[in-house]
Amino acid sequence: MTGASTDAIVLGSGPGALAIAAAMAKESLRIEILTGSDPKDPWPFTYGIWGEEVDDLGLSHLLEHRWKNTVSFFGSGDKNPNSPENKPTNHGRDYGLFNKIKLQHYWIDICNDYGVTWHRGFAVNLSIGDKESVVTTKDGKELTARLVIDATGYEPVFLKHKKQNSLAVQTCYGVVGKFNTPPVDTGQFVLMDYRSDHLSLSEQKEPPTFLYAMDMGGGSYFLEETSLGLAPPLSLETLQARLESRLAHRGLQITRLEHEEIGLFLPMNIPIPDLDQPVLGFGGSAGMVHPASGYMVGALLRRSTGVAKVIAERMNDKNASPAELAKAGWKELWPRELRRKQALYQFGLEKLMRFTEPQLREFFKSFFKLENPQWFGFLTNTLTLKDLVKAMVDMFIKAPWSVKWGLMGMQGRELKLLWNFIRPSM
Repeated sequence: MTGASTDAIVLGSGPGALAIAAAMAKESLRIEILTGSDPKDPWPFTYGIWGEEVDDLGLSHLLEHRWKNTVSFFGSGDKNPNSPENKPTNHGRDYGLFNKIKLQHYWIDICNDYGVTWHRGFAVNLSIGDKESVVTTKDGKELTARLVIDATGYEPVFLKHKKQNSLAVQTCYGVVGKFNTPPVDTGQFVLMDYRSDHLSLSEQKEPPTFLYAMDMGGGSYFLEETSLGLAPPLSLETLQARLESRLAHRGLQITRLEHEEIGLFLPMNIPIPDLDQPVLGFGGSAGMVHPASGYMVGALLRRSTGVAKVIAERMNDKNASPAELAKAGWKELWPRELRRKQALYQFGLEKLMRFTEPQLREFFKSFFKLENPQWFGFLTNTLTLKDLVKAMVDMFIKAPWSVKWGLMGMQGRELKLLWNFIRPSM
């Protein structure tokens, strides 16, 4: 019989940590959370989700905003607003932005309702035995549990990742404020605006960026210049200059700055961790970010329940070791099909990182010509493997030759990623 004082210790207090802690607590497991900061400290970044996703989860009440007029712009741009180059691509789907405080407290309230114990401190050492694991904090405090879950983000404390030479990073610089004239239509959400007429010819040859923008209501707008994913990443100075140039070209001036979102560095192709290690991961630490879109919150909400149930069932065996408990969790979190899909997504990202600005615009024009459920399922990682492959083949067929050649040319890591698709490693 184990002498552990609790079933699981979760490290961290971000979305990944709170999602898995809440799900496991609902399975009547004894959960403790160790976090270096106050779990109620405001999260710095925004989290979006498609309307159908949040509706299926029954959590639409956690949204702060929801848009029905969702569009993208993939033309090169033109001063004439009626030009075909300024014609929007209509997505025909609702998009939502979480109220970060509501989402955070949704998980915190579940944790508190189910008796989760909170600890403040920084984990510095981990000892794993046959029956229990012991986490030692910087202050010398020891916490004992049957399982440790490292959900400390993209630079985890204890989780081991396979070596990756080139980490693609999505970078963003954004502002919320009021403008001298509306930067987007009333009630509009712009997923991607790749128009580049504000750039010089030399700048158009540099790595492309796009505008992510939305009407926040009350005369306020959120505008964010974004680099999809690059290695090495674009600097924040470049993104800020790009946004300022875009605004100036359209005669837009900020009359009141309400918030500045600086320094979002989102690793897009973080490798799946070693699935044989006796520590379980969840969230960014477990490589759960979508390599092609950057989305993760929907996956946290969908996948936490299944992982929690599997661990709860495995814990019925009082003699199960930390390694055996972690193995059950890893198997549920990263089954073979999901690992194969992840390899395909990373293959696609590898291609997009090398595309020129015109190629990217043509790529996305073709992508959003897919059947609506196809591109939606691609972005949310809800397609089956078979349907994902079909969507990628359909996309290749629809794409112009400039994009086809870019997709067919093999450089760098593509062959290895295709091999991971054929034979995904454990």
